[in-house]
Amino acid sequence: MSLSTAMKTAQSSFSNVGLQSAVASKNIANASNTAYARRSAVLATAATGASVVETQRAQNEALLKQNLISMSKSSAQDTLLTGLTSMKMMLGGEDYELAPSTYLSKLRNNLQAFADKPNEVSLAETVIADATDVVNSLNGTSLAVQKMRAEADADIGTAVTELNRLLAEFKTYNDQVKQGTAAGTDVNDALDQRDKLLTQISQIVGVSTLKRTNNDLALYTSDGTVLFETEPRTVTFTATPTYTAAVTGNQVYIDGVAVQAGAGGNTSAQGSIAALLQLRDEAAPVFQNQLDEISRGLISMFSESIETPAGSGTFVDTDGLFTWSGIPTVDSPGLGAVIKVNPAVITSQGGNAMLLRDGINDTFNIGSNASFSELLKSYTAAFEVPMTFDADAAIDTTATILAFSTGSVGWLEQLRSAATTAGDDKTALLGRTQEALQNVTSVSLDEELALLLDLEQSYKASAKLVAAVDEMITALLQAAG
Repeated sequence: MSLSTAMKTAQSSFSNVGLQSAVASKNIANASNTAYARRSAVLATAATGASVVETQRAQNEALLKQNLISMSKSSAQDTLLTGLTSMKMMLGGEDYELAPSTYLSKLRNNLQAFADKPNEVSLAETVIADATDVVNSLNGTSLAVQKMRAEADADIGTAVTELNRLLAEFKTYNDQVKQGTAAGTDVNDALDQRDKLLTQISQIVGVSTLKRTNNDLALYTSDGTVLFETEPRTVTFTATPTYTAAVTGNQVYIDGVAVQAGAGGNTSAQGSIAALLQLRDEAAPVFQNQLDEISRGLISMFSESIETPAGSGTFVDTDGLFTWSGIPTVDSPGLGAVIKVNPAVITSQGGNAMLLRDGINDTFNIGSNASFSELLKSYTAAFEVPMTFDADAAIDTTATILAFSTGSVGWLEQLRSAATTAGDDKTALLGRTQEALQNVTSVSLDEELALLLDLEQSYKASAKLVAAVDEMITALLQAAG
């Protein structure tokens, strides 16, 4: 080996060590950055020895795609579970002590006690208080359900705004990747940022990717709608600030295609938007329908059939213990929010609680008999008579009022339990896919520090080679002199 060749080899070694040290140092500096993919300097053999030809970024496309899917599913499941848990809290939490079924049981029991002692005014007042508790439960839960729908609607609006922002930012880094790849420059930092945006997008909407020329990425939703192709597609949504049971929320459109809501406790949704749509448009309305059906059943059970005019043989149903206000008919949506106890039996409103025994229109206990209990017994018996309920309430269509109200609690608990189990499973799957991806892309401090030690030795060896060449050149000069 000539002295000039030896010097070129040493220079190449110094250059390689410098570049490799810079890459290792950058890795170490970003060891805690979850959006950073480990870099490695790739060496190639040249006439003067090895040289760094490129800096490669650790990646695994298959694992990245699986991680995006797992993240979308886990995000949707968590969103649904949060909403269902909120619905459970409306009913009092674990014991459901604030549920209509709880108050209905008390109403039936005290109504039976009043029927046994129909002359006890205190028992009449107790029954009216129980009826008021039932109404308050139905009213309060109905209002809470509509408030939750409004909050879900607002969250959808926030998610749509964020999605549009992320897609615009995605274009910025995708363009950098395309241009840098075409020019042959380092695009690793832009790739990091692009992948980071992908994970954020996947939490809002299910996303799949298609790689094209020059590392260009096209994005599609989980159901195949174009989300990004060179340019971001427009995501549109018009918020509805106030909700009642009769209000239907607006759709979310991606490139003009409506986003489909998820279904089931183990939701089919991918991303938070589809799960929020499921809460707003499916779970909450079904629950509201159940509350409305309980209200309708109560109004029907306690209605009074009166002959009008007397002796005509023609009977009409009139309001009894329960009535309503604000909506046209007893079959209108939102009855649970407006059902109320008839003011005629509320003492504080100038009513008489004993009219529950005698009839709201005071037409049953004609002789004002203190032991009259037929009407009260008929109410008690009605609790055991099956009624027909709306099939859209997703509970048995034929059941007693108590069985139906208990079934409402069971429906919610079953749905929430399925969501909880699915949430645990999807969280575990996400953890495994993230771990697998991080095993490929994350920085190991031990490996990087070991590499720096190896580079230190290479530097020392190159330094010795330079020293040896220097000694030889000095000796030659002295000999020539």
